[in-house]
Amino acid sequence: MAWALVGAIGGTGLQLLQPVLSPVSVYAAVAVAGLAVLLLRATRRARLSFGRLRASGAVLLLAALAAGWGATGLRAAWFAADALDPALEGRDLAMTGTVVAMPQRAEAGLRLRFAPDTAVLEGAPVRVPPLVDLGWHGAGAFGGADPLAAQASLPDVRAGDRWQWTVRLKAPHGTRNPHGFDYELWAWEQGVQATGTVRVAASAPRPRLLGPTWRYPVERARQAVRDAIYARLALPGGAAPDTADARRRAAGVVAALVTGDQRAIDRADWDVFRATGVAHLVSISGLHVTMFAWLAAAVIGRLWRRSGRLCRAVPAQHAALLGGVALAAGYALFSGGGLPAQRTVCMLAVVALLRLSGRRWPWPQVWLAACAAVVALDPWALLQAGFWLSFVAVGVLFATDSIAGGRRVTPAAGTFHSNVGRWAGRLLREQAVVTLALTPLTLLLFGQASAVGLVANLVAIPWMTLLVTPLAMGGVVLPVLWDAAAWAVQAMGGVLAVMAAWPWATVARPAAPAWAAAAAVLGGALLCMRLPVPLRLLGLAPLLPALFWQPPRPAPGQFELLAADIGQGNAVLVRTAGHSLLYDTGPRYSADSDAGHRVLVPLLQALGERLDTVVVSHRDTDHAGGAAAVLARQPQATLRSSVEAGHPLQALRPIDSCTAGQHWDWDGVRFEFLHPAAADYTAAAKSNALSCVLRISTGSATALLVGDIEAAQEDALRSAGAPLAADVLLVPHHGSRTSSTAAFVDAVAPRWAIVQAGYRNRFGHPAPEVAARYAARGATLVASPDCGAARWSSAAPGRMACERRVAPHYWQHLPQPGSLP
Repeated sequence: MAWALVGAIGGTGLQLLQPVLSPVSVYAAVAVAGLAVLLLRATRRARLSFGRLRASGAVLLLAALAAGWGATGLRAAWFAADALDPALEGRDLAMTGTVVAMPQRAEAGLRLRFAPDTAVLEGAPVRVPPLVDLGWHGAGAFGGADPLAAQASLPDVRAGDRWQWTVRLKAPHGTRNPHGFDYELWAWEQGVQATGTVRVAASAPRPRLLGPTWRYPVERARQAVRDAIYARLALPGGAAPDTADARRRAAGVVAALVTGDQRAIDRADWDVFRATGVAHLVSISGLHVTMFAWLAAAVIGRLWRRSGRLCRAVPAQHAALLGGVALAAGYALFSGGGLPAQRTVCMLAVVALLRLSGRRWPWPQVWLAACAAVVALDPWALLQAGFWLSFVAVGVLFATDSIAGGRRVTPAAGTFHSNVGRWAGRLLREQAVVTLALTPLTLLLFGQASAVGLVANLVAIPWMTLLVTPLAMGGVVLPVLWDAAAWAVQAMGGVLAVMAAWPWATVARPAAPAWAAAAAVLGGALLCMRLPVPLRLLGLAPLLPALFWQPPRPAPGQFELLAADIGQGNAVLVRTAGHSLLYDTGPRYSADSDAGHRVLVPLLQALGERLDTVVVSHRDTDHAGGAAAVLARQPQATLRSSVEAGHPLQALRPIDSCTAGQHWDWDGVRFEFLHPAAADYTAAAKSNALSCVLRISTGSATALLVGDIEAAQEDALRSAGAPLAADVLLVPHHGSRTSSTAAFVDAVAPRWAIVQAGYRNRFGHPAPEVAARYAARGATLVASPDCGAARWSSAAPGRMACERRVAPHYWQHLPQPGSLP
């Protein structure tokens, strides 16, 4: 059995490594062959006929490997067959269908998950994916209107409602950066194969509610409970702003604990929870589902034992086990059925079935069976951090005897005080074991780990699991309990905020390669084992490569560019042998989200970068939107920009104006500003005209970063005789028609022209005539929607590495020829 379980997991993992999908016939043939061998091996006749193979684990391993690979491939191929037709992208579709999940409030609008029944294009029915994510923006959302007013202009949308509206769809397309979040994998796992917006233009029919349905009763109930929590915990309008904000944030945590709505938690609170290592306690995680199952089983068992007739029909222990798992599954369903909750229910079901069948498997086999069951349910869970954190933690607890035979070791009978002492001691040891074992893995997956996580969890686990969560759940029956839960959340939040503010609260390290991380996890597990101290200390050595890993840097006299994929904006990291500069910081996506927080801070952390200088070319939010987040995490960096006095950045850090003629040398590489001139600061009427133009050169290789300069500034640079020739050009203004004149492109004569723009952006960047202008002059246009993050080195100026092509996967979206505006 162990060989078969390892093979099934391994086969699934191998299929996930495929860059493109194989034909369905290949998957089907391999899966059928593997299953046939497994079935033959399981029959008595096969055991007699293949007696010599009975002892061969290799046969089972290979057969299960083939079955796992083929079955996962078939699921992927069938799902991919429902992908959005590229010809439908950006077209107005009249669509009718049902809202399948409770809507999420977003800045100036709503986010909806929608199941279309029909879709019509110009009077003809068309096929669209069975599940799409839509955004519905309120009135004035793009005109600077107040977000709350824009939200208020929208109708009340409920899960289960049928709507008819006009939408524009596109394929799920996220940013693609080294060590970054894979949005396209997330969408694939969620079953979402298109995203889009509800059209509210005068040329489109108004959205029309066709009526409520009862097709999604659980989602309607979740939405009703979430709204009730917000209504109960809302303070009167005259409350002090700080008090009202604290209450609102506490309400978000309570809503997340009850309904699984993690987006309800404020970003600042998420930062505190991650810094203190307790993020798993404020979302519906395995801990909550397991606790709920344990409590439900205890109650059912106690009630069951009161009836002799019931006990004679079904033993109380079995009834408690089945009831606990069933109610835990119901709790997971009500909380949104998130993948962590699904994994936990699946694992509990496997352990329950083993217990009911009377099998006493050794712990490695129980662990493998649970892993295989979860992977069979969701093959792509193997690529999720939560999967590895969950199963490594459980495996370490198994291996260190914190869990014996698949069940918790309970303290012996004794006085109340002695049992509490044993329970506290066990909690301390288990938390220490998990912290020590998971810290290397956490560093690999997230680039940082909490140094106060052990202490924070020792305080937060009892508080959140024994007080806050029961109060939050009890509020569904008795709403006054939500007030107590909010108070408890605020109290714990204050303690955690103090811990998170400590200078050494988090430890950040560059992302180590997989082999170093695997060695570190094994080293952490060895340190936790019940072994003699000298043997346990041998686990220290495997930790060292991951803890002290440093990514390679350019050689002296050379530099590298990394044009991050941040959507519609600019952000370019420049690295020399001993220095780093960030040119622009990307866009602001919403009131609480920007490229600095979502992309650049994690990227710089994974690369181990300490910036010497941040250049914000000009004031526009697609260039300066992420500056605050980056500067907060890089306090040593100097700031250069052309922003005016009174700009919010002026309050964050002293700013040195970038002026033509300024230059400096780092490690044999020359940096020089070519624009703006000192006189431009008083004469320029547009912010684009003040874009800082930075030239970087080794003498034999050159890069030119120009921000959003337009035709007038391009002509001025040529007229002034500026050294414009470059191997790499950051295309002015994202490829707008207002820039990249023929004379300027001739003067630069780039080999590579990088366009940082959003996929199917509303500005049409890069303009087709601009792209043609570069192509006609022999330049290769590198657009971020097609390339992802682009990496170039002066040591090899003829090569450009695209993140989307370095390690391609079949779920990733590659724009089709002609799909870009």
